[in-house]
Amino acid sequence: MKVTQEKLPASQIGLEIEIAPEKTKQTYEQVIKNYASSLNIPGFRKGKVPREILLQRLGVTRVKATALEELIQHGIETAVKQEKIEAIGQPQLRSSFDELINNYEPGKPLTFTAAVDVAPEINVAQYTDLHTKAEEVKYDPKIVEQALESERQEMGTLIPVEGRPAQMGDVAVVDFKGVITQQEGEEGEPQPIPGGEAADFQVELQEDKFIPGFVTGMMGMNTGETREITAKFPEEYPQADLAGKPASFTVTLKELKEKELPEFNDDFAKEVSDFDTLDELRASLEERYKKEAEDKTKVNKQEALLDEVLKLVEADLPETMIEKEVDAMLTQTAMRLQQQGLDIRKLFTQDVIPQLRDRSRPEAIERIKRSLALQEIGKRESIQVTPEEINSRVTEMMQQYSQEQDIDPDRAAAVVENELLTEKIIDWLLEHSSVELVPEGSLNVSESEETEAIVGEEETTEAATTEAE
Repeated sequence: MKVTQEKLPASQIGLEIEIAPEKTKQTYEQVIKNYASSLNIPGFRKGKVPREILLQRLGVTRVKATALEELIQHGIETAVKQEKIEAIGQPQLRSSFDELINNYEPGKPLTFTAAVDVAPEINVAQYTDLHTKAEEVKYDPKIVEQALESERQEMGTLIPVEGRPAQMGDVAVVDFKGVITQQEGEEGEPQPIPGGEAADFQVELQEDKFIPGFVTGMMGMNTGETREITAKFPEEYPQADLAGKPASFTVTLKELKEKELPEFNDDFAKEVSDFDTLDELRASLEERYKKEAEDKTKVNKQEALLDEVLKLVEADLPETMIEKEVDAMLTQTAMRLQQQGLDIRKLFTQDVIPQLRDRSRPEAIERIKRSLALQEIGKRESIQVTPEEINSRVTEMMQQYSQEQDIDPDRAAAVVENELLTEKIIDWLLEHSSVELVPEGSLNVSESEETEAIVGEEETTEAATTEAE
């Protein structure tokens, strides 16, 4: 079989394939034979239908089309093997199928063109002596006290309040009903807020626990009192039909409670941790948050340097590879949201999925380029991981997830090898370039992934009713 190769854009190889006359004849005759042995035509036994009757019943075009499908499929598979092409994804027919049917004559050569995706060539113009900046995350001692206070609040006991009105920090049990009011100059009746009504609703009297104005309006209320409270939905509220709208709530205060908090002492430390003293607990938290700050700083350095490397990467990516990465990204997002208890069928609707795919595409391309660049750098610099390193990390993983029954040791080893190799390559890059640390918040923070942004909007909209209740 004669095959001519052509390099195409998007990391494709074009193939011009010529099928020999005897093959085009043999396939055509075999198709007729197959139809004759399987087709039921009144008045004839299977396999005994005259050729003219068979072609008249089926139509020559149908027979040619069936033969062509087999010739094309076999021709492409044979060409790929013959030319030793490492194809990825499904080959594509470039010739017009209708034109092939019109030109196809059994017993004469058949020529058609196809394209196959192949692994892209990667060019990293420079990856050493780079200079960039990254934000340094510094440990703030206040975070330890905030963590302790959070635990203290969790352990607080609610006790009824008598003889005084509501104040910040209390916990109130209320009935409420809200409506959207008309803005100045507008006419019409107030409209009920969807989900904006509840009975025996418990709310912490902290301003950030409800829409602005609601909690403030409750200050000074006494048990049994009913009050009209005006509030306003934030401009950035996730439900567009409520964003920026003024509202009025009829609120009845049914119960008022306050938290009785435990003292910060050794007994508290024993209650919330495995430590015997408060000093030991504080020291442990301090070590933990210092380590988190260091880890975040390191990640920032890595990301900044990889972004710099990415600017110097050239790769013409095949569509197959991009689509596969988009699929993986959406699958990961769906699994994460499902684990959070969200109904992904409501989030990943037929209308949303195409938007998610389009918006995920730039991120998918960046991920692929980054991965290919790291692989290329690893090869150029002969960076490898040893079996001992892999086995050690796998052992740690198996111990950590000992309760999991479905861990495949071979797959775990492959994942670990890739992770370790990536870590080594990035560490090598950091050693051969410079990253200047700058104060946290001084660089422009990139926006979160578009995929999560869209899903986040859907997720927040779904949760909006809960917030209003």
